[in-house]
Amino acid sequence: MSGEVLSQSEIDALLSALSTGEMDADELKKEQVEKRVKVYDFRRALRFSKDQIRSLTRIHENFARLLTTFFSAQLRTYVNITVASADQIPYEEFIRSIPKMTILNVFDVEPLEGRILMEVNPNIAYAMMDRLLGGKGASHNKVDSLTEIETRIMSNMFEKAFENFREAWGSISDIDPQLSEFEINPQFLQMVSPNETVVVISLNTTIGEASGMINICIPHVVLEPIIPKLSVKYWMQSDKKQSLPIENSVLQSEIQKADVSITAEIGSSEISVQDFLMLDIGDVIELNQQIDQPLLIKVGDIPKFVGQPGKLNKKLAIQVFDTFKGGDDDGER
Repeated sequence: MSGEVLSQSEIDALLSALSTGEMDADELKKEQVEKRVKVYDFRRALRFSKDQIRSLTRIHENFARLLTTFFSAQLRTYVNITVASADQIPYEEFIRSIPKMTILNVFDVEPLEGRILMEVNPNIAYAMMDRLLGGKGASHNKVDSLTEIETRIMSNMFEKAFENFREAWGSISDIDPQLSEFEINPQFLQMVSPNETVVVISLNTTIGEASGMINICIPHVVLEPIIPKLSVKYWMQSDKKQSLPIENSVLQSEIQKADVSITAEIGSSEISVQDFLMLDIGDVIELNQQIDQPLLIKVGDIPKFVGQPGKLNKKLAIQVFDTFKGGDDDGER
């Protein structure tokens, strides 16, 4: 009875039965203990928690939105892609569930180990190719006789589409998906052992009037290094870190500690390269500024003040007596 919500009338009937002796409380406890025993299939090991599956679903919902935008721009027709389900099953069961002839794209996802499989229903794949070649998006299934040109067009299209996978996974891991294999017969494809647990994310896909499924198959070996990042706790901590505000006072105090260079220019001059090469000891270069004019003081490379030279404690110094007027940076810093 755990997991069931009883109405008030059912609760009253249950209490009445217990008080009259029609039901025995010990028998109820025994029944509850017996229900705690669950059948476990060792050939179908569940290696991901519900929390982790929800995180994977959240990632691929973002991936589905990115694919919708990408294919809409490429095909210039109505496209709708949504997540239908996310399950963990043995690899052998996944292979049996897809068509005998279909479009299989295998991707390396460095730095993660293993490979990810994207299976595209032929109805969808041919509708996409027909649109790319200027058609209306008609769909027909002749995967067993793919020409070399059709193979090239499809592999290029899905390789570009899978680049959105990098963005969808950006919050979890920085991956670099690369198409490593293109196949049409699942029996010729052996990525992992038949009993290896894989996560299969199924995407409902509509291209114009054609519809079908796109399945993303991710083996456990790929996800194993990043499993801790698939928990709700990690997502909450990441959001919290991103939302922490920086106090203005702290920022200001750190900026005030920064070192900046200050230079005072006596003047400047322009000469030709030939005159520069002919310079010798004792030569005099005439500057563009009179001796009684104020000097320009720069903070970094930006003119900020004007002043006059002098001495302080037997050291050269310059006295600031006004801010620099003019220039694009005046009053901005």
